[in-house]
Amino acid sequence: MADQEILWGIAPIGWRNDDMPEIGAENTLSHLLSDIVVAGFQGTEVGGFFPEANVLNKELQLRNLKIAGQWFSSFIIRDGIDAVSEAFIKHCGYLKEVNADVAVVSEQTYSIQSTAKNVFSEKPYFSNEEWEKLSAGLNNLGKIAEEYNLKLVYHHHLGTGVQTVEEVDRLMANTDPRYVHLLFDTGHIYVSDGDYMTLLNKHIDRIKHVHFKDVRRDVMEQCRKDGLSFRQSFLSGMFTVPGDGCIDFTEVYNALLDDEYKGWIVVEAEQDPSIAHPLEYALIARRYIDEKLILKPKIIK
Repeated sequence: MADQEILWGIAPIGWRNDDMPEIGAENTLSHLLSDIVVAGFQGTEVGGFFPEANVLNKELQLRNLKIAGQWFSSFIIRDGIDAVSEAFIKHCGYLKEVNADVAVVSEQTYSIQSTAKNVFSEKPYFSNEEWEKLSAGLNNLGKIAEEYNLKLVYHHHLGTGVQTVEEVDRLMANTDPRYVHLLFDTGHIYVSDGDYMTLLNKHIDRIKHVHFKDVRRDVMEQCRKDGLSFRQSFLSGMFTVPGDGCIDFTEVYNALLDDEYKGWIVVEAEQDPSIAHPLEYALIARRYIDEKLILKPKIIK
């Protein structure tokens, strides 16, 4: 990706949710991809409902769209690296077929993001031994990703053992920067720590993929007060697209530009599409990007 500038994408989660398949089930792949074109984005990430590679590639080519990457739930601590590696090899094989750039990895051992637990106060923690196992395992997965011309980008995530800036610090310190990179997600770190620039500035040299997720502060505070789960919080409207929440993306974007960031910035906002019309919110994000970040989309040839 050395010869690329910043590419702008939008995640399928605004149309359909992998963790809750009933949410947006009426939205087809054609609907999603065509909306992305209408909103002026250059690509997306693979959703759980996406078809086999040759079918997806045809749909992408018809619309001149690209794939940035795809989420991979790792259970290195629970299952061991051998079992996880087998699944990850298949994951990377698919991503190579669809010409993706990154494999998004998040350790899901003990994760509460799909449970009814309070996401604000009941996150899991890893023991020293588990941290060592995770770090070594991620180094191995990162080497596999490189074999497929992909970069492993680790997704710090609410409700998991790698959520806070301190936990990201530890992960970055104990993994090989040649093989383990970072996905920076504005929304997850803001809800977790109440700040997003600290993580960005500390680890900007490791960031190879970015999610622009905005947060409605008033909804977040009510969800925190009510002790809601991750799912309950996003269904309540805690997350939204840039330009509709409280995060100042100009500060984030300027820092990335100053560091000569190259790669994808993907708009992502878990919302109920029956409430937050996916195309409407994609257009809100696109307008914010164009007007506030003063960027014109690059034409992919």
